[in-house]
Amino acid sequence: MSTTQAPQRTSPSRSSAPAETSASSAATAGLTLLRVVLGVTFFLHGWQKVAEWTVAGTQTSFAQMGVPAAELAAPAVAALELGGGLMLVLGLGTRVVAALLALVMLGALVLVHLPAGFFAADGGIELVLLLAAAAVLFALAGAGRWSVDHLIAARRRSAVRD
Repeated sequence: MSTTQAPQRTSPSRSSAPAETSASSAATAGLTLLRVVLGVTFFLHGWQKVAEWTVAGTQTSFAQMGVPAAELAAPAVAALELGGGLMLVLGLGTRVVAALLALVMLGALVLVHLPAGFFAADGGIELVLLLAAAAVLFALAGAGRWSVDHLIAARRRSAVRD
């Protein structure tokens, strides 16, 4: 056995950055990733309601599932999922959009998915619960640093100082 040890290598970026900064950067990256994935998911669900099922088909489906005012709810939900999903990807109007999407998911959970149990494969609450919880996170926390919302807030703060 050798008694000498090889020198330990450390990454200059890790050794020179305070722990808070790297943790904050990791949290920012994680929130951004989740926000973008959530936004894409909502966008694609809205696209499905408009392009694949058509709005009329979605209205019929909503009515069959017992959604109140299906004629109004279907196009409203489709528009919110399409536009809101895109806004989440950009991090624009995040708190309001996320709150509205969370409400839609909670409505879907109670009106449609709850009787089917937990698992999504059985039509249960699994997916809508996860989407609602993620949307609530962004309604409460906002979009994070890597977002249009953050850029707008920074410009406003800069304008107030000038």
